[in-house]
Amino acid sequence: MRVVVIGSGIVGAGAAYHLTRRGATVTVVDGGFHGEATRAGAGIVCPWVDHPEDDAWYRLNREGARHYPGLVEELGDDIGYAKVGALLVAEDPAHLEPVRALLLRRHPGAPEMGEITDVPTPAGLFPPLSDTLSAIMVPGAARVDGCAVRDALLRAAVAQGAQVRTGTATLTPTAEVILHPEPCPPDQPERPADDGVRIEADKVIVAAGAWTGEVCRPLGVELPVFPRRGQILHATLEGVDTAWWPIILPRKGPYLLGFPDSRIVIGATVEDVGFAPRVTMGGLAEVIEAGLEVAPGLINATVTETRVGLRPVYAPGHALIAPLTDRVVVATGLSAYGLTAGPFTGEIAAALALGETPPIDIAPYAPATR
Repeated sequence: MRVVVIGSGIVGAGAAYHLTRRGATVTVVDGGFHGEATRAGAGIVCPWVDHPEDDAWYRLNREGARHYPGLVEELGDDIGYAKVGALLVAEDPAHLEPVRALLLRRHPGAPEMGEITDVPTPAGLFPPLSDTLSAIMVPGAARVDGCAVRDALLRAAVAQGAQVRTGTATLTPTAEVILHPEPCPPDQPERPADDGVRIEADKVIVAAGAWTGEVCRPLGVELPVFPRRGQILHATLEGVDTAWWPIILPRKGPYLLGFPDSRIVIGATVEDVGFAPRVTMGGLAEVIEAGLEVAPGLINATVTETRVGLRPVYAPGHALIAPLTDRVVVATGLSAYGLTAGPFTGEIAAALALGETPPIDIAPYAPATR
């Protein structure tokens, strides 16, 4: 079977990887759009603390987290995955009780989160933290390098015969794929079919992130997928080993997590500003101010990099993973959970394209309207 995957982020790369393992002939179209979400994701894998009233969202992210250890073993690459644990912190210990209750409720169905414990001195595990914070530890939480995961998935797919082509992919009303070599974001006016090259395909997976709605519009389907901007900051603490510091998840405010090379990541803003992948003074000020409130010990850290990504959000509120037509599968809308559930969502999309039964029930992720 010939499958074209539109989008080379973590979902598209995951789809390509699983398709090639099942013997499909795969072409991945890499649009190279500025603001692609995978590069700007922090890399937190801790699904048990979110979506307390949304079982479908929680299930997708829980299974995404479970997918990682096997993926690491299969890829044999350094994808920055490490179980470092997560500290849930708050100034008032009482503010931690709702999330503690949630974790204890979910623990029987997700023992991989580990034993939940109190941490009386969280700064002992993440030294820059304020000494006024209380914390509980979720030892099963992990962090991952999103770019490294995506690249490893694509390398593995290419090694099994996949092609990666650069350009803008558009669809015709009959779901034929046209590749345009010149960059042109899909939110721009449609380009004529004779401006590009047709790519033969039996099935198409659209995993184009925030641009998915525009890509699918020629099919006569309106998908309310929109971009949500997130700005994050990378800083370094020279000479400090931060590789095994736990993830910091305040009940309010920014997350913080450590990586090798003395690197700390702080973020992210949540901005509904359309297709505007810009790092702004206001966004950085928000991240820095909130980060220093939680971790004042970072006051002298060196700012080394800023990143911005457009997270794909499906307006009805859940992820969007479903067949759109008999030839087209869509997989997007992971919002801030792309690095948690992205590779697993790619596996679901691959199964749908190949006519297989997906690994979980996808009914909750169907389009709100047809």
